[in-house]
Amino acid sequence: MFPSKTLLSTVLIALSVVDASPVRRESSSTLGFTARVNARADTLNIAAADRARAQAMQRFGNTNKRAGSSSFSITNAATVYTAQVGVGSPANQYTLLIDTGSSNTWVGATTPYKTTSTSVNTGNSVSVNYGSGSFSGEEYLDTVTLSSGLVITGQSIGAAKTSTGFTNFDGILGVGPTDLTQGTVSNVDSVPTVTDNLYSKGTIGTEALGVYFAPGGSAGELTFGGSDSSKTTSSINYVPLTTTSPASSYWGIDQSITYGNTNILSATAGIVDTGTTLILIATDAFQKYQSATGATVDNNTGLLMITSAQYANLQTLNFNIGGVNYGLTANAQIWPRSLNTDIGGSSDSIYLIVNDIGSPSGSGLDFINGYSFLQRFYSVFDTTNHRVGFATTSSTSATSN
Repeated sequence: MFPSKTLLSTVLIALSVVDASPVRRESSSTLGFTARVNARADTLNIAAADRARAQAMQRFGNTNKRAGSSSFSITNAATVYTAQVGVGSPANQYTLLIDTGSSNTWVGATTPYKTTSTSVNTGNSVSVNYGSGSFSGEEYLDTVTLSSGLVITGQSIGAAKTSTGFTNFDGILGVGPTDLTQGTVSNVDSVPTVTDNLYSKGTIGTEALGVYFAPGGSAGELTFGGSDSSKTTSSINYVPLTTTSPASSYWGIDQSITYGNTNILSATAGIVDTGTTLILIATDAFQKYQSATGATVDNNTGLLMITSAQYANLQTLNFNIGGVNYGLTANAQIWPRSLNTDIGGSSDSIYLIVNDIGSPSGSGLDFINGYSFLQRFYSVFDTTNHRVGFATTSSTSATSN
């Protein structure tokens, strides 16, 4: 149902690190990435794929240790994001999935890991189960090159001996919370992420990651060490990470949602996640939203479908986060119509990007603000200050869908 189709051309890496001193740098560096429809997603419709990921996150987020198992299936995501990452010296290039919901970095699913002069075998084994995909192998410490200004020495790398579910990619660049590595590598409690090491080695001044998407398949970028003010049209408003479990195991925040003047979801905990394509909300909230919009469920895509008349009457969907309203316009609430056939839909239909998380409110993870939210708002994942931030962009009110 999902043809293999690249949505974006690979963008060049832009660098802003120029200080060669050994002290901590206050500048940041930006890594461009590519988005594409995942060819493996043909086994599930887009909503079911996101829901399976969400339910796994709810289950595993309640455990203190990952016990060798991460918390979701990245391999069935309908939309995935990749970057070219060098490992070793001289660097071998790998195509890695980028994800804020996992934290191990590993290679070897398609292109085998090749040792170089900088490769150090730690003697530890590594194993992560992503639900429908997994990998296991050996841990190495090696040089990771994201760009000429983002070079990490001694980074923990999983060298896959076996893997399942990764047919078009070489592995994962994990940029989630460090705790998600717990129990994945033998003989250690957890391992530093690439962002951890960029900060500890002084390459970036703040352990933060800025993420920029744009609607309709435009180029995206990750900014290590802060944010890119050229991509925002407002100040960044930050909120502290939630303390409610299981959302607290991820990039969790508290928010409420209203549709027009109708309360859809009272203040509760959920997460912000680049690996989820849609916006998922608790079942009772989803039922309110469906009733308010008059939408019906399309069996092929699993998405809500509306008529042109209903689209014309869509009201703003407001996400209240830290006292600030982030509104999704009518156009922002629909799937890009130019990509309808890529998800098994009809080219002339109108689909909504809000869907059912699969459990009632009160679970401790009652929503996921996924790609469909993040393409309208710039986001910053700030480990140093234990917070997440959002800002408007030129795409916030765009009508590109």
